[in-house]
Amino acid sequence: MALQSQHLFTLFISLHPTLELGQTPAGGRRIFSVSGGRFEGERLKGEVSPLAGSDLLLARADGTFQQDVRLLLVAGDGGLILMTYRGIRRASQVVAERLARGETVDPSEYYLRTTPYFETAAPAHAWLNGIVAVAKGGRCPGGVEYEVFEVL
Repeated sequence: MALQSQHLFTLFISLHPTLELGQTPAGGRRIFSVSGGRFEGERLKGEVSPLAGSDLLLARADGTFQQDVRLLLVAGDGGLILMTYRGIRRASQVVAERLARGETVDPSEYYLRTTPYFETAAPAHAWLNGIVAVAKGGRCPGGVEYEVFEVL
């Protein structure tokens, strides 16, 4: 049986400058605070709140980066939606160095996948509480962009 999905929305997250926490017992830790953004799809669109959101990125010993993200989405009708996700970014050494320098790198040159989950009390968006989603993304000037899909 093949896995099926449908596009949920495109998400752009703008970020404040990186906070380098340094080498912790868990690995190299960087914090990316969210400064805003937007999302748009057929069934859902709105803004990313600049008041709550961050990625506690962990540089693992195997060279991959592990994401731990919380965002507050504000739907066009004012409904509040908590979006959380974990993910993995991996790249060749050359591509990783380009990303670290802030260069624009085509997302096809590296792997960035996440597993978003949603939590809301807004009746119009309660259907999000009962879905599983996956996303693929890439870094872009000023932030990160994802294509988010509902797994059917």
